[in-house]
Amino acid sequence: MKRGKKYVEAAKKIDRMKQYDLEEAVKLVKEVATAKFDETVEAHIRLGVDGRHADQQVRGAVVLPNGTGKTVRVLVFAKGEKIDEALAAGADFAGGEELIPKIQNDGWLDFDVVVATPDMMGVVGRLGRVLGPKGLMPNPKAGTVTMDVTKAVNDIKAGKVEYRLDKANIVHVPVGKVSFSEEKLIQNIDALMGAITKAKPSAAKGQYYRSVSISSTMGPGVKLNTLRYI
Repeated sequence: MKRGKKYVEAAKKIDRMKQYDLEEAVKLVKEVATAKFDETVEAHIRLGVDGRHADQQVRGAVVLPNGTGKTVRVLVFAKGEKIDEALAAGADFAGGEELIPKIQNDGWLDFDVVVATPDMMGVVGRLGRVLGPKGLMPNPKAGTVTMDVTKAVNDIKAGKVEYRLDKANIVHVPVGKVSFSEEKLIQNIDALMGAITKAKPSAAKGQYYRSVSISSTMGPGVKLNTLRYI
């Protein structure tokens, strides 16, 4: 893959063999972010688990203390009073069965997170083929299947992020923006890593953190020393 001049120059400042302490890593990521827009800072966490086994799944959600810096659009599937409750809490969209054809047939996907009350999961299940591949399916582990729609919406708007394994057993999570202060990014990364440490499956054997790196959207990755989280 051919890299641009700016990326190549930025990469020279990073020792690829070194694992940096978090403070130094965050400083470097901010320093080597050269895009003209406010890049997202992402954490990439390779875990020593096998996600093909149900007892080694790592999935959940955590509210980042300083949010992600992104405006998140929330859709809530609910009935009756719960629709009003969701909208009052700040949901961007809320409704019931009438939203299904809009998503299924019209391809409407102007939302980033979907929340559903448990009694609506039968309806939402019909959207599995659309929402599933996009990672938008509500899930109890992520706190997006709940009767407490007010808390769910408030948490998401406050900066709640979901973490889950991809096929390569890596977790990819946004942890803020390059414009955030170093302190805010450090607090967010600590919160995420603390949640993933707590979520370690009892069936996971050996080294849990295989590798952790942080990077900006267009920038090179900086490896983290994970001793802080063990």
